[in-house]
Amino acid sequence: MSNSRGRGLQANALGTFDTVVMAVAGSAPAYSIAATTAVLVGAVGLASPAALLYCAIPMLGIALAFSYLGRIDVNAGASYSWVGRTLHPFLGFISGWALVISATIFMVAGSLPAGSMTLALFDEGLADNTALSTVVGAAWFVIMLLVVLGGARLTVRAQLVMSGVELAILALFAVLAVFHTGNARAFDWSWLGFSHFDGVSGFASGALVAAFYYWGWDVTSNLSEETRNSRRTTGLAGLIGVGIVFLLFEVFTIAVNVILTSKQIEANDANVLGALGEAIWPGWGGKLLIVAVMLSTIATLETTLIQVTRSLFAMGRDRTMPSALGRVHRTWNTPWVAITVVGGVALAMFIASNALGSVGDILSDAISAIGLQISVYYGLAGLAVVVAYRKMLLKSAANLLLGGLWPLFGALFMFWIFAESLSELDTAAIAIGIGGLAVGLVPMLWYWRRGSDYYRPARLDASRTVEAEYVPDDRPAGNTRVHEGLSTDF
Repeated sequence: MSNSRGRGLQANALGTFDTVVMAVAGSAPAYSIAATTAVLVGAVGLASPAALLYCAIPMLGIALAFSYLGRIDVNAGASYSWVGRTLHPFLGFISGWALVISATIFMVAGSLPAGSMTLALFDEGLADNTALSTVVGAAWFVIMLLVVLGGARLTVRAQLVMSGVELAILALFAVLAVFHTGNARAFDWSWLGFSHFDGVSGFASGALVAAFYYWGWDVTSNLSEETRNSRRTTGLAGLIGVGIVFLLFEVFTIAVNVILTSKQIEANDANVLGALGEAIWPGWGGKLLIVAVMLSTIATLETTLIQVTRSLFAMGRDRTMPSALGRVHRTWNTPWVAITVVGGVALAMFIASNALGSVGDILSDAISAIGLQISVYYGLAGLAVVVAYRKMLLKSAANLLLGGLWPLFGALFMFWIFAESLSELDTAAIAIGIGGLAVGLVPMLWYWRRGSDYYRPARLDASRTVEAEYVPDDRPAGNTRVHEGLSTDF
């Protein structure tokens, strides 16, 4: 299904540390905290740390699914390939399409904050200038586009700088928050329990917000063809990434609830992290955390670009989308056609959404609908690993838990999020979310009728001792190889 036609991506460009950095950057810790904490606190109040805790558990199940699927199928398309080779090719295509649509919308949504945060460093008033923020945000997007075009090594070097500074600032303020005096309220361990939720509906409201703090760590799987020892590295990096961002989310959500009053949180809903920084370190604190949010936003633009372009590259290579998307640049070993197409579409959407009020309203609904699309491809991946490892689940307790029950729980949680979103979102957001997925039926059916090999897949089965799969063309083995299968234990 994943036979290469033409030059492949740059193999062995990234190591374990590089991919861990990419996993953390993909979840955009500073940006997520700044933009979403006020919404989460508004939904569930002092239960916000608990919402993050209980959503981390199923998310780790999905991370386990990605880890174990990546061991038996190294593919830049990730869930697009895995779901197609286990459940059904149609579901696999929809899984990949869900990532493409949600990532494109997110890139458009993230560019404006990148611009406004940059302007805020110089003048708070400039940050409210939509036109200027649009220009600066578009400039950052183009820079990240060129970095991603320049190759995996350049991409990760830029990421090391941006995420390194971001995490250093966050670590500093995490320590300062512990020793801060004059707090609005004292921390209570009950914040990590269920007592502050307003019943099942309250938990659902918190889960809808909290679950998607974590989105983005799976960029490591889209980089699998460019990673050394990727069968082990990409999955491990994803698990470590989820663990790191969980700790950051918890520390800063608790700090916000302890240090800031409810009125301060509500008044700074667009950037609660800046208000927290100012409270902890008047004068400099707000500025430093604005830098962290700006770098986090720019960094996640880069990782999101990687996810969507690698997914489109895999689709083009498999002839489930125009084959030109599968072309790789001779010098940079990057899918330059996919990068160019995504860049052009995203910039056009970005400019239109900020120039026209009606389009801006539509984009706002589209952002709300991202949760529907994310839950689809995460949930399908959780089911895919159970099918791929079904013959091995009863061989040990570890197999049953890590390859079966936990990923299955994560999948069911994602589908529950999907169902809850349908009842929580307005009609326009639902129409865009479901409609965006439905648009994917057009290329899916078109290329299915044209006989793409993707729709005649070699099934993934972890119990088999021999498995044929894709290898990048710059390796001596050529397009395919036969490798030893996994042992009966994970």
